[in-house]
Amino acid sequence: MRIGIIGAGLIGTTAAELFARAGHQVSISNSRGPESLADEVSRIGHGVRAASVAQAAADAEVVLLAIPLGAYKSLPAEALSGRIVIDAMNRDPRQDPDLGLAGRGSSELVADHLSGARLVKAFNTLQYQVLATAGRPGSEPAERLGLPLAGDDPEARSVVAGLIEELGFTPVDLGRLTAGNGRRQFGALSHNSLHTPAEERLMLAEQG
Repeated sequence: MRIGIIGAGLIGTTAAELFARAGHQVSISNSRGPESLADEVSRIGHGVRAASVAQAAADAEVVLLAIPLGAYKSLPAEALSGRIVIDAMNRDPRQDPDLGLAGRGSSELVADHLSGARLVKAFNTLQYQVLATAGRPGSEPAERLGLPLAGDDPEARSVVAGLIEELGFTPVDLGRLTAGNGRRQFGALSHNSLHTPAEERLMLAEQG
């Protein structure tokens, strides 16, 4: 599968490496241009290539967003239209403004901006060190760490769930994008929680 990464911070580079190791064609991009990623691409290896944001969006079947949430309006909405887009971004109240959430989840704002994309919230609940090292592809699904996902497009959720499984985690499908809202965000109990899928589902249910 062709996967584009927009954002070359800790989550973006970790995801790029994991997806490439799993055999996918990965393009990684940032706001500074492909040339700024030469060292990182060399370090990751596995055929990962540097691209512009526009190229990473246009050439991919799935695009993972890992930029600071406050910059979400810089994302190329037209290029991402029709794509399965994974929102791995979180609002950090210590850094991000209110953004006019008015009780909505941050992914709902992203969905408004990327109105033609097939948005799935995922890969935002674990710190990059855990994401990099805790996957267990050879183990039973019930014994792996659970990774929540949510989105309004069932087929897109299924594709993202398959990627989660390939990396050695177990998808915990919450259903619609509005499901959970802040339960999966920075500061929530489920953020960076190391739980089996059953524990993750129980905790999310208890949070309401």
